[in-house]
Amino acid sequence: MKPVSLIDVASYQPPNRVGREYFERYSRPDDPLLRNPMFRPPEYRHYASREQTGADLIEQAAAAFTDRHGAEALREVDVLLTYNALPDVPFLGSGAEIARRLGCRPRSVVDVHNGHCVVFPYMLDLARKLLQEDGANTALLCVSQNAGKIFTQPGVRTSAHASVPGDGAAVALVAASDESPVLATEVHHYFEYAPDVNITLEDGRLYWEPGTSEMDVGFDNTKAQNVIERGTKILPEVVRALCGRIGAGLDDIDLLVTNQPNRLLLRNWVRELAIDASRQFDTFDSYGNLFGAGVPVSLDHALRADRVAPGSLVVLAGFAGAGEMAAGAAIRWREKA
Repeated sequence: MKPVSLIDVASYQPPNRVGREYFERYSRPDDPLLRNPMFRPPEYRHYASREQTGADLIEQAAAAFTDRHGAEALREVDVLLTYNALPDVPFLGSGAEIARRLGCRPRSVVDVHNGHCVVFPYMLDLARKLLQEDGANTALLCVSQNAGKIFTQPGVRTSAHASVPGDGAAVALVAASDESPVLATEVHHYFEYAPDVNITLEDGRLYWEPGTSEMDVGFDNTKAQNVIERGTKILPEVVRALCGRIGAGLDDIDLLVTNQPNRLLLRNWVRELAIDASRQFDTFDSYGNLFGAGVPVSLDHALRADRVAPGSLVVLAGFAGAGEMAAGAAIRWREKA
């Protein structure tokens, strides 16, 4: 199999930084989710403006990447993978628009929507396979969490779960090389949990029908407990499977970077894997739950904080939605440094 490496990642957070007091101002004492540990708020989160699209956020992340590597690094990509938590245009993904803005002409464009919170490790799995094709040498992975505006609607922001998400984006360049090899990827599906992810509207209309009720994510305490129990189990399963694929032990992991759903799951994963908390990198209190952007944004900040030494074994992992998918990737960072 042709070696494939994660070359670098860059991220962007919108400038609008909002503290937890914003939601405390609107919280309801009778909210049944108020004391649920899954929805304890981060200290801060950043929000995109009403007008900012997912493509806008990705373009800003790409600008941060080209500041480091030059514009030509992105113009010659062969494969473009994109994800927007809140699609900019119904029916269409953002791949073509992102390619236009970045001035690249990839031979393959794939909009990946089912990955949700674990989309970045899933993209690495897809890129690794797509780059085995003759003539395919580079892939650009673009992830945007731009759904924060849903949770600041006047009716939605009164619920505890609204305080957790934030907005942000990241791009990563993957190439056929052995510079920072992706040693293995792992994707698990649990289709039986798919019905547990849904949106709600108080007037009973479908989300595309005209009306004034606010779209929200459907949560209750039973569903939240199910998500905690599943997430606590399935992410460590993926990490163990990855380590088994590469012949490594959990003690060999130098840095674990996961999606950032809440403090409870971040703590549970360290406990379940029996790794020291110092080997887990999280950004939850700075940026909240960034959904699919959580893994690449956190990885970018870990790299900028010099938390990843050359030769480190970095494991990226996460789970999506109500537990219908889990994925991970093991990377030997800068093996050739």
